[in-house]
Amino acid sequence: MAVTAGNGGARHGMRWRVAIWGLAALMLLTPLVAMRFTHGVNWDATDFLVFGAMLAVAGSTFELATRISGSGTYRAGAGVAVAAAFLLVWVNLAVGFIGDEGDPANLMFGGVLAVAVIGGAIVQFRPGGMARVLAATALAQALAGVAAVGEGVVLLVPTGFFVALWLVSAALFRRAAQDPSRV
Repeated sequence: MAVTAGNGGARHGMRWRVAIWGLAALMLLTPLVAMRFTHGVNWDATDFLVFGAMLAVAGSTFELATRISGSGTYRAGAGVAVAAAFLLVWVNLAVGFIGDEGDPANLMFGGVLAVAVIGGAIVQFRPGGMARVLAATALAQALAGVAAVGEGVVLLVPTGFFVALWLVSAALFRRAAQDPSRV
């Protein structure tokens, strides 16, 4: 049922919005609470601003995706893709996928995200096109992992994890494309 399909759908949609934004707020507060109990977490204002911006972009992107389609499968595909992108950025900013967060080789993972974002815009975020774009994003992720091996770093497990997330998202979009009445 689409969110706009009556008052019950609107209430259901509002519950999801509250849950998603509540989770984002909880994630933003977690380091603040951790800083009270351990010296291992030491964030400054910039860390909170960057993480807050990341959460705002991820949450807003997912909200836009939920408005594009009434299909739960489409929304799940978008959710997995947004989560994968969020995690990829977070890993690179926090510790770096390759070496540390300052290693310039980590910039190639921005190319992975560019494949997803630019490709999505080109296919106008239609589910069939998104399935192909996210399969290409998985390939870009794998190629970045192979390039990292050239840097002397073996990233088989994390590369496989992200490739799997992109492929799961692609499969969900492919499934959503098979039911055009819900798109």
